[in-house]
Amino acid sequence: MSMILSASVIRVRDGLPLSASTDYEQGTGVQECRKYFKMLSKKLAQLPDRCTLKTGHYNINFISSLGVSYMMLCTENYPNVLAFSFLDELQKEFITTYNMMKTNTAVRPYCFIEFDNFIQRTKQRYNNPRSLSTKINLSDMQMEIKLRPPYQISMCELGSANGVTSAFSIDYKGAGKISSAHQRLEPATLSGIVAFILSLLCGALNLIRGFHAIESLLQCYLLVYYTGWRNVKSFLTFGLICLCNMYLYELRNLWQLFFHVTVGAFVTLQIWLRQAQSKAPDYDV
Repeated sequence: MSMILSASVIRVRDGLPLSASTDYEQGTGVQECRKYFKMLSKKLAQLPDRCTLKTGHYNINFISSLGVSYMMLCTENYPNVLAFSFLDELQKEFITTYNMMKTNTAVRPYCFIEFDNFIQRTKQRYNNPRSLSTKINLSDMQMEIKLRPPYQISMCELGSANGVTSAFSIDYKGAGKISSAHQRLEPATLSGIVAFILSLLCGALNLIRGFHAIESLLQCYLLVYYTGWRNVKSFLTFGLICLCNMYLYELRNLWQLFFHVTVGAFVTLQIWLRQAQSKAPDYDV
C-alpha cells in the first residue's frame, strides 16, 4: 500500500528539528529510515533544494526554501507528484504561520511541535488520493517535476552514519556551496532594512560631526554582503563602536551615546540573524 508515513520540518543551517509528525511506524525499515533523516539533516546545507533518497522499500523526499527544509518518508511506490505536492503544502502553511525571525532564533528542538496538527491532517488527505483529485490541481507540480526532477541522492553520497566524509560532500561543494565571493544572503526582513537605515544614519551623524564613520559603514556592508568570518567581524565592529563612544563620552550626551550603541547592537543582531542561503534561490513552488 502506497502512503506517507511521517514528515519533519528542519532548519537548514544547523539541522535543528522544528516540528515533526508524532506517529512514526515501529517497523525495522522505518526505524532505519529515521537514521537517514538525521544524516540528511546534517547535510542539508550541502544538498540541492529538491531531493529524493531511495532506501529499499521507502523513499525520503524533501524540499528546502528560506532556510527551512520539509522532509517526508513514504513507501517506494508513492507517486512523486503527490509527495512533492504534500511538501509544498507544508511549506506554504509553515511560512504563513511562522515568520523567519522565529525560525532563525529557535534554540530548542521541536519548538513548533504544534505544527504537527497540520501535518497530520494533510497526511491523512494525501493518504487518500481519491479525495485529493477534486481538491488540488497537480498539473503544475507535475510539469515542474518533469522540467526539474528531484536530485537522486545515493547511499555512497550520503556517507556512513559514523560521520565519514562522503564523496558527495567534496564533489558538490563547488556546485552547491557557492564561494564566499558570490554567496547570497537570505532575503532581508523588515527589521534588517530598519537596521540598515539606522546604521547609515549613525554613519552620517558621525561624518557630519567630523568623526570617522567607518564602523557604521562596515556594519552596513556586513548586513548586505556575505564574507568569511562575517559574524566575528560584526562583533568586532560592535566592540569598535563601543570603544569609539567611550572615547567621545565628553563630547556627546547620554542619549546620543545610548542611540549609537543601541543601533550598533541592533545591527549586529540582524547581521547574525541574516544567514547565507545554502541553496540557489530559484525554487519557488
